[in-house]
Amino acid sequence: MSVPELDRLRQRIGAEEALVVAFSGGVDSALLAAVAHEVLGSRMLAVTAVSPSLAAAERRQAKEFARDRGFAHVEVCTDEADRPEYAVNDGNRCYHCKSALFDVLEPLAVAMGAGIALGTNLDDLGDHRPGQQAAAQRGVIAPMVDAGLSKEEVRRASRELGLSTADKPAAACLASRVAYGDPVTPEVLGRIEEAEAAIHRLGFEVCRVRAHGQGTVARLEVPAADIDRAAARREELDRAVREAGFQFCALDLAGFRSGRMNVLLPLLPARTAS
Repeated sequence: MSVPELDRLRQRIGAEEALVVAFSGGVDSALLAAVAHEVLGSRMLAVTAVSPSLAAAERRQAKEFARDRGFAHVEVCTDEADRPEYAVNDGNRCYHCKSALFDVLEPLAVAMGAGIALGTNLDDLGDHRPGQQAAAQRGVIAPMVDAGLSKEEVRRASRELGLSTADKPAAACLASRVAYGDPVTPEVLGRIEEAEAAIHRLGFEVCRVRAHGQGTVARLEVPAADIDRAAARREELDRAVREAGFQFCALDLAGFRSGRMNVLLPLLPARTAS
C-alpha cells in the first residue's frame, strides 16, 4: 500500500544532491534517515550528536538502527554543555544547543557538498522551539515539514517501511527535563537519566523525570492511565528516584505531556537569542 506522505517525502529529499541528517534515533529522525538513504544512497550521512543530554540507551538504539538499516552513520561530540549561554537554561536553551550541533555538522556538510536536514515535523511548529530559529539562520532544511508530514503521518510512514521506531515513545533530550531557570549540568542530566532508567525497569515504559529546585526535586510524569498504578507503587518509585540522587520525588497528577516545562517560560526574564 502506498502512503502519499511517504511519496512526498521521497520527492522532497530527491531534490537534494546530498544530505547530512541530524540523527538522534527517535521516530522523526529515523524516518528521515531511512528515506534519505533509500533515495540518496551513499550521498546521505546520518550523524548523532553525543553529549551529556543524550541518554546512553538512545545512543545505543541509534547505532543499532543505523546498522540494521545499513546506512552510513557517525557520532560527533558537541560542546553545548560547556557553553554558559546553554547551561544557564533560559528560554533559548534549544537555540544554543542547535547552534552547537550545526557548528559540528557544517564542516561535514561542506566536505560532502551536502545540505543539513532535521527531522522536524508539522506538529513541532506549534511548540516553543528556539532551535528552529537556529536552523533557519543556518539554512538547515526540514524535509518532513516541506512534505507536509504530521507526527501521526511520520508514524504511519514508518510502519509502511517496517521501521522499528514506528511506535517508539517520544524521547526528547535530557536537558528538556530541567526546569527553565535552573542550570543544566552533567550531574543533573546524569541523575535524570539514572532515575528514568530505573522507572523503566519498574514497568513504566513512558515516563519523564522533571528536575526542579536546583536538581533536588524530581517531578515524575507518567501517562494518565498509569497514575493509579504509579501511586500504588509509590515506595518503589520514590526509592528509585532518590537512589538516583534526588532528595524528593513527586508524582504529577496531571499526567505526562510533552513540553510541560513551557508553562515556566512566562516567569523568565525576557531574553533574545543571538
